[in-house]
Amino acid sequence: MSTLADEPIRHSPQSHDPALPDPEELATREEIETLQLTRLQHTVRHAYDNVPAYRALYDTHGVGPDDLRSLEDLAKFPFTDKEFLRAAYPFKAFAVPMEQVRRIHASSGTTGRPTVVGYTQDDIDVWASLLARCLRFSGVRPGDLVHNAYGYGLFTGGLGAHYGVERLGGTVIPMSGGQSEKQVQLIQDFRPRVILCTPTYLLTLADTFREAGIDPRSTSLEIAVLGAEPWTEQMRHEIEETFAIRACDIYGLSEIMGPGVAGESWELQDGSTIWEDHFRPEIIDPITEEPLPTGEDGELVFTTLTKQALPIIRYRTHDLTRLMPGTDRPGHRRMARITGRSDDMIILRGVNLFPSQIEEIALEIEELSPHFQLRLSRPGTMDEMTVHIERRPECDGAAAESAGAELARRIKVRIGTSCRVSVEEPGSLARSSGKLRRIYDERPRQAG
Repeated sequence: MSTLADEPIRHSPQSHDPALPDPEELATREEIETLQLTRLQHTVRHAYDNVPAYRALYDTHGVGPDDLRSLEDLAKFPFTDKEFLRAAYPFKAFAVPMEQVRRIHASSGTTGRPTVVGYTQDDIDVWASLLARCLRFSGVRPGDLVHNAYGYGLFTGGLGAHYGVERLGGTVIPMSGGQSEKQVQLIQDFRPRVILCTPTYLLTLADTFREAGIDPRSTSLEIAVLGAEPWTEQMRHEIEETFAIRACDIYGLSEIMGPGVAGESWELQDGSTIWEDHFRPEIIDPITEEPLPTGEDGELVFTTLTKQALPIIRYRTHDLTRLMPGTDRPGHRRMARITGRSDDMIILRGVNLFPSQIEEIALEIEELSPHFQLRLSRPGTMDEMTVHIERRPECDGAAAESAGAELARRIKVRIGTSCRVSVEEPGSLARSSGKLRRIYDERPRQAG
């Protein structure tokens, strides 16, 4: 097994000022692709030589590191997914000896074995640098006081963001998720400029501010960097109006690194820029698995280019989006806002839909709030969906009933399926303390 001394490139120079753009951040597209090929060839060789699961997978498909002569050759290699990592549980996917692993994170494992990810010291340095890059890109400045309400622990969000704030030169308040009343108190007392959390949890905090008699628009917060769940432009508008802040997206997933894989420009807010000096993205058709060109919607696939402990090659994220040319950083492509996950898609009487579509439509109706749940049932032979959504406090009676009917009508027209809508009282639905659960599937399970 190789050691870190075999690694030809140190990817996170400590001498760089995190308040300034990285040289690779400003590279041209040609420079980025040249760098990608060099790093990709090293990554595939590193994985093949040091992870038996990769070697077996590639030998079975008749490919190997010597077949990777161009970026286009990456398409010859098979995909990996959660099951690939779960089969290697807990540490068999690591490409370095355990004595070189400095940290371990893991998924919740609610649907089976958790996926376990490991980091060398250099991996952690790269992660902190990329998180700092994302935060700076989204308007966070050295010296800012940053309220971090992402969950700490095995989840990558809290510690990933924490190290990024410190690398940027900010002051982090490591609040973690939950304890909403305490969050409100500390925001009022400490007066941070920036908050980091999921978009739905920020709306939960808005409710908690109001319950305390505080206008959310009166706080010290100016910037929110939000991620870990899909959210729409309508949700962005709702959050920015509620708090009088600027809200930017951040993207990542544990298997690839954690938050910081892509971040959104504070000035343009036109989708998250993928840091392609460290990650090679692809878009594929989730059914045929064929690669799709820039601009077409499909499933996002990632290959890491610099990870040492856990190299990830052609990993199917199940996140649905499209790639777009770079703007603020022309050498790096952008990804459109995630519309949902291919494994979270609801198929209702032959029609495919995602919770984000319901959110987008609901927030067009001023009487309805962004707090909703989708409940699936099968009272007879047909599946049914009920949208439970709260009315806004200033709306009641006939107006709320009319708004619910209008939501059902628009869902039918724009998505193509009928559903029931139940307009609920403000504060009656479960609130997010981190990642929010939108779908409750109450249909009977098939035997066998």
